[in-house]
Amino acid sequence: MDKVALTAAAELSPLALFLEADIVVKAVMVGLLLASIWSWAIIIERSRLLSRLKAEVVAFEAKFWKATSLDELASARPENPAASLFKAGMDEWRASTEGRAHVDREGVRARLAGVMAASIDRSVSDLSDRLNVLATIGSVAPFVGLFGTVWGIMRAFVAIGQTQNTSLAVVAPGIAEALFATAIGLFAAIPAVIGYNRLLHLIGRLEDRLASFSASFHAMMSRELDRDSAG
Repeated sequence: MDKVALTAAAELSPLALFLEADIVVKAVMVGLLLASIWSWAIIIERSRLLSRLKAEVVAFEAKFWKATSLDELASARPENPAASLFKAGMDEWRASTEGRAHVDREGVRARLAGVMAASIDRSVSDLSDRLNVLATIGSVAPFVGLFGTVWGIMRAFVAIGQTQNTSLAVVAPGIAEALFATAIGLFAAIPAVIGYNRLLHLIGRLEDRLASFSASFHAMMSRELDRDSAG
């Protein structure tokens, strides 16, 4: 590669394109890069959190089915969605049955189902926090990059009008920085969209697991109600 080609390549490097861009395109590029960093931070943090919570839920379920006393299990501080669901159910069970001569079995069943469903909804809502940021970045970043593209192309046409010259040397910098803004927009948007869909899938699987555990726990307490009634 000769010296001219090396010089041209250096002038079209990402750093050179950024430094040569005007303030508007620079602002677009910086904003998109910050959005990309933000989305990656959310993806990594939520992925680690969901992985940890899944392991804790599995461990709690195993501990639950092996427990000899649900009261001892309920006295522990809830540290994962399954434990929070179990504690909510046990608190409602105690409030509805202890110290009562007559227990409304259907009412207890309905209240148990309600409080456990509410616990699942709270857990899912907490885990879904910040996913709206990924959705926003994934949908908006390409258009922000497109704005930078349009602005760069406008600068290229202005340069043509000022110099009365349509040579590649005149239009290439503006076109290159315009396309670079588009590339950064896609660089920010694609991981955000993939991360959003993946995290949503993981949250959905955890929600299904919690719903299954809730149904099993509800069935267990419902049988306990029937035994108490028969006794």
